[in-house]
Amino acid sequence: MKVEYVTPFVSASSSVIHTLIGLNAERGKLSARPQLFTSQQVNIVCGITGEIEGQVIYGMSMVTAKKMASKMLGGQPVPEFDQLAASAIAELGNMISGSSSNQLFQSGFKTDITPPTIVKGPNISMSNFDIPTLVIPLNVPEVGELEIAVSLRQRKKQAA
Repeated sequence: MKVEYVTPFVSASSSVIHTLIGLNAERGKLSARPQLFTSQQVNIVCGITGEIEGQVIYGMSMVTAKKMASKMLGGQPVPEFDQLAASAIAELGNMISGSSSNQLFQSGFKTDITPPTIVKGPNISMSNFDIPTLVIPLNVPEVGELEIAVSLRQRKKQAA
């Protein structure tokens, strides 16, 4: 996978998190996976369509999801991951993916995003048609780790 596909998701994640909750995320060590997989408990799945296609999963532990939702909701306690918390977390994925899509456009790739889907439960594997996956952990102080799994490729040209 080309680094120019991944960089927008890292920069958008850091920027959106800083804008929403005022904290600076620190990037961890990148790793590769042969398939799109997450072991996290709360996952935001966003599809990318257009000249670049695939999926991105923003995964986090339940504890991190509750802390992130609480910060996004102005400090309101989130004792349970309810519909309001899920909505806040889905919007986080939507904002990051939208900003990433804009950055991809500025690099010459026309893309669009699908609405985010929240998937709860660990060990989620998704079919990605043999698109390699790069995983970027972001540590957000006071909140926890956000794992970004990016599985994208340039769209194959259709025969006319």
